[in-house]
Amino acid sequence: MSPVDRWGPVMVGLVLVSHSAGLAAEAAALARGIAGADTPVAAAGGTEDGGLGTSLDLIEAALRSVDQGDGVVLIPDLGSSVLTARLLEEDGRVVVADVPFVEGAIAAAVAAGAGVPLADVLEAAEEARSYRKL
Repeated sequence: MSPVDRWGPVMVGLVLVSHSAGLAAEAAALARGIAGADTPVAAAGGTEDGGLGTSLDLIEAALRSVDQGDGVVLIPDLGSSVLTARLLEEDGRVVVADVPFVEGAIAAAVAAGAGVPLADVLEAAEEARSYRKL
């Protein structure tokens, strides 16, 4: 059962920001598949016209779609997606995670799905830096 704050269950949202709409969508589907379908994970990839790149408008829309009042973690892939995501940072409410894209997304989604607070979701994502495959 999820932890409960004085207003109800805690649920941190996640936005996966990629230069590719397909990559963002598939990473979000993987994260939800592992963490649970109710985990608020949204993809914000590519540009409005379907090209490669990043879009502040798409990221903002994704952020609004997963924001349940307990904070949102933005997980960008690289380069301009990081710079664009940082435009939306709000201390204590919207944070950008400097983590490996897939591993960080899954770790954050599992933590968010467990109902932990924003700082703990960010910490779980950051721990993905040290995951070893061998």
